[in-house]
Amino acid sequence: MSHEGTADEQAIREAKIRQRLDQISRKIIVMSGKGGVGKSTVTVNLANALVDAGKTVGILDTDLHGPNVAKMLGCESGSLDSVDGQNFIPVKVRDGLYVVSLSFALNASSDPVIWRGPMKIAVIKQFLGDVEWGKLDYLLIDTPPGTGDEQLTVIQAIPEMTGAIIVTTPQDVAVLDARKSVNFSRKLGVAVLGLIENMSGLICPDCGKEIPIFGKGGGQKMATEMDTPFLGSIPLEMHLREYEDMGQSTLEKSPNSKSTIAIKEIAQFLDSSIAVSSEKVDLKNTNACSPSACSKCSSNCSSRKEA
Repeated sequence: MSHEGTADEQAIREAKIRQRLDQISRKIIVMSGKGGVGKSTVTVNLANALVDAGKTVGILDTDLHGPNVAKMLGCESGSLDSVDGQNFIPVKVRDGLYVVSLSFALNASSDPVIWRGPMKIAVIKQFLGDVEWGKLDYLLIDTPPGTGDEQLTVIQAIPEMTGAIIVTTPQDVAVLDARKSVNFSRKLGVAVLGLIENMSGLICPDCGKEIPIFGKGGGQKMATEMDTPFLGSIPLEMHLREYEDMGQSTLEKSPNSKSTIAIKEIAQFLDSSIAVSSEKVDLKNTNACSPSACSKCSSNCSSRKEA
């Protein structure tokens, strides 16, 4: 993996990104302003819920310094195979679910990734352009905390981004940083599909009582104040951590738990929401008009041919 290269090389890469992503109906970036709020957990479980509902889903793990998605899915021993050394096949987790993560390219899971911004930008673009995702209903893009190189690269590379999901916990410090992610999305013209309050109360494994260890309702209050859709609250349960560490689906292993029910309801709402519709709209002469947005545009202009 290398830096972005010459202008011609960048143009070729942009064309490849457009070609790959045109086959994917909905592209959703998952963000959090603060680390440790369970963003990757939400991404993985939403993906499993969507697959359970009959959708085909890809997960792109752009948390290059802490790529944990593969472990959560139980496929950390996988590898990105290639038939020609240039185009890669995502790792198949189960029927309908595929993942790409830098962890597949590391010699050991404990190896640190010591990269500056330009290298990270180049690798993310390689993931978008060189991976043969095929036709998907969803591509969920898991990102590291904050609003830096990784998020900016993804959004600029996908101008037709369906939208962003913001994950927070109820506590004030997490909510404060989540506000930054909402404003970041709005400044870049990305629709905020909604906010999820994760770890919304610990369910006691003995008595079943809910304990508000991180507070309660902070995310929902913020969503109201910022005029942002609230997608739901996911409680913290012991089995979530246990199955995640084992690389197993908590939705399959604990189908009747409160967290599983909450995750499935959020996935169902997203899949049926007008906000994530894959219907084409006329983007001609708008700020969203660009060659890579053609798959979402109903205009019959010639920009695609010119590209």
